[in-house]
Amino acid sequence: MWQAKMSTYLRVVSFCLFLCFFLHAGQSARQGQDVRCGACRALVDELEWAISQVDPKKKIQTGSFRINPDGSQSIKEVPFARSEGHLLELLEEVCDKMKDYGERIDTSTNRKTYTRANSRDGKTMDLSETSFDSRVTSSLKYACETIVEHHEDEIIEFFSHETDNVKDKLCSKRTGKFPLTYNTKNPTSCYTVGFI
Repeated sequence: MWQAKMSTYLRVVSFCLFLCFFLHAGQSARQGQDVRCGACRALVDELEWAISQVDPKKKIQTGSFRINPDGSQSIKEVPFARSEGHLLELLEEVCDKMKDYGERIDTSTNRKTYTRANSRDGKTMDLSETSFDSRVTSSLKYACETIVEHHEDEIIEFFSHETDNVKDKLCSKRTGKFPLTYNTKNPTSCYTVGFI
């Protein structure tokens, strides 16, 4: 009799432990997705801003400097801001900018978003619900570095041409190249699949 009760008790305890573990694992995965999404969106913001700071009239010559048999060269001028060399230079430094971001938690959904803490134009920003700590900075920087490392070519391809809504195309909607999915409940947010 007591063995049957003990067996039932152990099953209930085992089920509760399994349920707690499952819920915790799901929460951890979602938090990782929030960080990767936030890093992607911050990366795009920083690249767009850096590109906008370059004089649009500034050009760079690209192509082959060899002389063709007919005496011509295959050189073309492209805007410096969106040149591959400039974009590679920006990608080397962009993840260091994650130190300028803080974390906000949406109390209704318990999802994390990441907000720039330092205004570029000197205006004051509402940072009342934003937390800043080294854990957030290092997580964002690591996620940013991982995205750049795995998707450098795709990022350069997106930014080498002027494109509208780069953030949504690169970080929110699934493209054939970049493994991200669109969060239909909150179009300004996203969650990632396949990073790290």
